[in-house]
Amino acid sequence: MCYQIVYMMNQPIKIIFAFFFLYFGFVFLPHAYGQWTIDAETGLAFPANNDVRIFNGSGTLFDFNEEFDVQGPVIPVRVRIGYTFGEKNHVSVLWAPLRVNYEGSFSRPVQFQKTLFPAGDFTKGTYKFNSYRLTYRRDVVQTDRWVLGVGLTGKIRDAKVQLENEAGLSDSNDNVGPVPLLHLYAEYGIGQGKLYFEGDGLASSQGRAFDLFLGASIPLAERLGLKVGYRMLEGGADSEEVYNFALVHYSVVGLVVEL
Repeated sequence: MCYQIVYMMNQPIKIIFAFFFLYFGFVFLPHAYGQWTIDAETGLAFPANNDVRIFNGSGTLFDFNEEFDVQGPVIPVRVRIGYTFGEKNHVSVLWAPLRVNYEGSFSRPVQFQKTLFPAGDFTKGTYKFNSYRLTYRRDVVQTDRWVLGVGLTGKIRDAKVQLENEAGLSDSNDNVGPVPLLHLYAEYGIGQGKLYFEGDGLASSQGRAFDLFLGASIPLAERLGLKVGYRMLEGGADSEEVYNFALVHYSVVGLVVEL
C-alpha cells in the first residue's frame, strides 16, 4: 500500500511493536490457546503491469506502469487471524489492502469512463485493490515432514481506478463484490522451521484472481516466528464495463504469533 512518506515509514514499526506486545502478553498462557495465530506481513510491492480500459467497449487501453511513474515505495500491510481446530481444520480471516499511486502524462488522448484526458497534461492515477477474505482449509496429508491442505476462500474485493489531471478533469471507477476462490497449502518441515506455499486462486471467462506466496518460517522464540518470502498478486476482470489486469510482485517479511 502506498502512503505518504511518514505514514509509510511508521506502518512496519507499528506492526512490529504490536506483535511483540501480543507475544509477551500471551506467551505465558496455557497451551490450550495455541490454536489461535496472528500473521502480519509487510515488505515492498513492485507493480509490474496494470492494463486499464474503462469502459471496456469505448475506453482507451493504457498501462499505468508504462505511461506513468509509481509514487513509492509501495509498502503493503496484510494481517491474517487464524484458528485451528481438530488438528486438521483451519479457519482464517484476512485483511489485505493495496494502493498504488501514479504520476505522469499520456502520450495520446485517453478516454476513461465518460472523460477524455488530453495528451501531455500532468495526471495523477490511483489503483486500489483491497481484499477481505474468509478461508477454510482442511489438511489432507500430515506426516513428519509434509502438510498438504485444500480449501475454499470467500473474498470481497474493493477496487478503484481513478484519474485526475492538472486541468481539473477527474473520473473514477469503483468495483466492490464477492469472489469465490480455491485455496491450497503445502508445507515441508526443516528442523523447527518450515518452507511453505500458500495460495488463493481461480479463473473464469470474465477474469481471474491469484494470490500466491512461497517462503519460509523461522522460529524466533517459543510462540513467535519470522516469516520471509515472495508473493505474487495477479488478476483482473474483462467484463462489459471494465477491462483491468494487474501484476504485483512482493518481497515479504512478517511475524507470526501463536496465542
